[in-house]
Amino acid sequence: MVRIKGRYLLVNIIYPPDPEKLAKTDVPDIVFNHQPTVENLTPQALLRAIRSEVATLYGDYGAGAMEGHLSVKYLSLATSTFILRCSRSAFRMLWSALTFMDRVPVKDGRPCIFRVVRVSGTIRKVEQEAIRQAKQLILAAKGESASINSFIADMAREPDHVMADTAGNSDSDDDMSLGDG
Repeated sequence: MVRIKGRYLLVNIIYPPDPEKLAKTDVPDIVFNHQPTVENLTPQALLRAIRSEVATLYGDYGAGAMEGHLSVKYLSLATSTFILRCSRSAFRMLWSALTFMDRVPVKDGRPCIFRVVRVSGTIRKVEQEAIRQAKQLILAAKGESASINSFIADMAREPDHVMADTAGNSDSDDDMSLGDG
């Protein structure tokens, strides 16, 4: 029996700060950037937008690589976080398509940034990272300055959070760290 290997991507939707709204509130910047997605974003609309972006960037090859292998495993509008599952060979195409997307894929969607936080061979590690980030964001929302500073420091340490299989040929389902060569 053959096992189909995939990759799970944890993605945050980050909203750029609006100087007018930011000046009127006393909410920390980090909380303002990670605000809830209030649009009627559905997994189907998200998949449609991602497939469209992959087809735009990679043409028929990209569209074929994503067909049947792409799915939304988790979508939280409250935390603006979602988990995607794709084939192991196509996760880089998916990642690049998310990088080029600049709006929430709904009618008149707000400008945003899709930030891939973690890539893993198992959904368990991705879920653990999502839970860890949600806890830190809640502490930051409560206004605890130490937690805000630790949250910013954790988010700044990009190589520790973004995990990827750079060789592309590993059979392991564990996380792979982003390497230099």
